[in-house]
Amino acid sequence: QVQLVESGGGLVQAGGSLRLSCAASGRTFSSYDMGWFRQAPGKEREFVAAISWSGGSTYYADSMKGRFTISRDNAKNTVYLQMNSLKPEDTAVYYCAAKARGSYYYDTRRYDYWGQGTQVTVSS
Repeated sequence: QVQLVESGGGLVQAGGSLRLSCAASGRTFSSYDMGWFRQAPGKEREFVAAISWSGGSTYYADSMKGRFTISRDNAKNTVYLQMNSLKPEDTAVYYCAAKARGSYYYDTRRYDYWGQGTQVTVSS
């Protein structure tokens, strides 16, 4: 079992930055690939970014490339999402999630554990 708790969301103006954190419980954090997803009102949950268990590989949705950076610190059981050049369309609840090692980083169905989410609101 892995429990995930996100933090770092808030209100920011367009062009600003936020850093989200996701703290994981348990001793096996380094066994999991980690992902960030988001869900805006009335929309489906969508993939944002993912990082392999070792941190050696990262993946991004096209609209986030160059603006968002995912990283992890296995010693701290934490995964991060640095978000720069934020746009109003980035407004959503952001979730972190954990899955077993392997492929399909973009697929929500592959993730076994989810946090409760943190709200990010970008004003124009």
